[in-house]
Amino acid sequence: MPIRHTPESIVIADTPAAILEWAARHIEHVGIHQGPRLFAGPGRTATLPCWPRGALQVAAGHGRGDAGRTYDWARIDRARDQAFGILAETLTGHPIDADDPAAKARHRDAIDRWSAEPGRTAADAARAFRTAAARAGHALLTPTPASIPSHRRPTR
Repeated sequence: MPIRHTPESIVIADTPAAILEWAARHIEHVGIHQGPRLFAGPGRTATLPCWPRGALQVAAGHGRGDAGRTYDWARIDRARDQAFGILAETLTGHPIDADDPAAKARHRDAIDRWSAEPGRTAADAARAFRTAAARAGHALLTPTPASIPSHRRPTR
């Protein structure tokens, strides 16, 4: 059965790439709204506006959990924060130091500034989410030296 990418779905993504892809489908469904229409549109939630940052929050389960299910919220929250960072870096074209205590705020600011540009469309946002999801998926597939067992690491 395919995953339903709607606010009513109780399925919650728990990797940055999956959250970004879910958000892309969500923004395609609800659209992107700016200014006084921020909370307008089908599929929006009462507390989250129909814009990219809201779509990421909905994708990460904000307001969608099911009391009968158990979720690994710590994992989901980490993945959401990573998704915010990857999206912000995709939109700005440069890294934002994730170890900086103000990084989360800078990620959100970068996404908000991009979202507020006049003429921004849901297609633009979905494309940005998918580009970021591809980057996140690639990062998961690219081994780091620490992830390679010492007996298999290349020598210099």
